[in-house]
Amino acid sequence: MKPHDHDEAMVPAFEDLEFLRRDELRPTRLMLEHLKPELFLRSAGIRSTIVVFGSARIIEPALAAARLDETKRLRDRRPGDPASERLVRIAERLVLSSKYYETAREFGKIVSTESDHVVMTGGGPGVMEATNRGARDAGAKSVGLNIELPHEQSPNPYITRGLSFNFHYFAMRKMHFMLRAKALVAFPGGFGTMDELFEALTLVQTGKVAHLPVILVGRSFWEKAIDFDLLVDEGLIAPEDVLLFRFAETAKEAWEHIVAYYAKYGDE
Repeated sequence: MKPHDHDEAMVPAFEDLEFLRRDELRPTRLMLEHLKPELFLRSAGIRSTIVVFGSARIIEPALAAARLDETKRLRDRRPGDPASERLVRIAERLVLSSKYYETAREFGKIVSTESDHVVMTGGGPGVMEATNRGARDAGAKSVGLNIELPHEQSPNPYITRGLSFNFHYFAMRKMHFMLRAKALVAFPGGFGTMDELFEALTLVQTGKVAHLPVILVGRSFWEKAIDFDLLVDEGLIAPEDVLLFRFAETAKEAWEHIVAYYAKYGDE
């Protein structure tokens, strides 16, 4: 046996995964999470994207209806159970929200048919899957920026092969959302969607990124979830800050907002 056969110090640094996982190597890992997607996207010729955010839990109508039926069957086995009743109410809401799956799918198809922009999503199920699926319907490529999570998030099957990226750091993932974005479209969602939306709005508001259209799909949801008027009335945002976004109800309306924005302001 050679004296250095089991000497971990002899392993080249770029081959030593344990070394690369050390806390002190976090800056290097961040750099790599920037570079790998960047180089792949450049190689694929992707110069501009339309970024779509939205819940992983919004599913297509048929599946939502099937889950509601199953939830009701489980409820009926425990009559009068408040927890079961609440699960039925949630399932009923998700049936209503399933319309956004179809809207996102149509939007992905419209963007891919009407422009040279490439749709980019968080890469998971729900609204993200629907948008990537719409691009696939149009025979176009699409991007997915997946994130390692303990539940929910796994790459959907509609992302173009070679354009599905897996991130460890939320910060690097969100940076890649913005780097090529020509518009941001947010569908109803939870903490993750809110996080992505408010980060984007903050960057636009503060001028850290070039101004771009931000579209919120589903006015009734957004106005109930976020009281923008309260923020203005309390002096916490400026009145003009509510002009940073527009509402839309349909895929066509969302796309028309984007087209109108660039017709007015150009693509600088």
